[in-house]
Amino acid sequence: MRLADQYDALLLDLDGVLFRGDETVSSGPETLAALRADGHRLAFVTNNSARTPEQVADKLAGHGYSARPQEVVTSALATADLLAERGVGEAYVVGEGGIRRALAEAGIRVLDGEPEVAAYVVVGWDREVTYAKLRTASLLVQRGARLVATNADRSYPAPDGFWPGAGALLAVITTTTGAEAEIVGKPHAPLYLAALRRVGGERPLVIGDRLETDIAGAVALGWDSLLVLSGATSEEMAAASETRPTYVGPDVSALLRDLPVQE
Repeated sequence: MRLADQYDALLLDLDGVLFRGDETVSSGPETLAALRADGHRLAFVTNNSARTPEQVADKLAGHGYSARPQEVVTSALATADLLAERGVGEAYVVGEGGIRRALAEAGIRVLDGEPEVAAYVVVGWDREVTYAKLRTASLLVQRGARLVATNADRSYPAPDGFWPGAGALLAVITTTTGAEAEIVGKPHAPLYLAALRRVGGERPLVIGDRLETDIAGAVALGWDSLLVLSGATSEEMAAASETRPTYVGPDVSALLRDLPVQE
């Protein structure tokens, strides 16, 4: 039996799984087209909080994938879901359009400027962050705001090297205040649970290229996972790691094969 046919929801990471920077994974578009033709539920799951689902779907389309915005689950959407479930009415945000829009659409007022107090401070990736914004966020946390981060990725892989990620910005605030943040994105559970709620299903398979985020998050939830070797992890790294995926394949086309469970 093909691997994909054993599961009712496929939760796919993006960079390293479907593309590598500007390069499309060669087997990707035809594999996903075949999965769609067979009626598989797909969710495109990303820690990136800066982009909206429409922007992510457009990027995927540029690589030859058919993706609907409602199939895209970002850490921004998962964060908005989490806070809306708690009845949060307002939040001060360090982040770009993706998280700001997700919160607003969830009925959460985004505070700007230098408010005296806030119920929550939300930190995401922000390429236009200023010292003043980090200072305000730190002061609000010291005054009692709860601190939530869309993800804790320390860096963002860019064409010219690594840029500071959301986790690097978060570290400024936690170092300043001593506060501990609640993390939404991979490898933590909220993003995975939000993805499964949106796509539906009861037996998901997580597909990713990073042991420390994609696979570790699946393991923590007791979900099966497929580690693909088309991105950040080599076969040697996988063999040496204590984090064990359920399956290992060369790329996403492994979903169309019958793979053995890893020992």
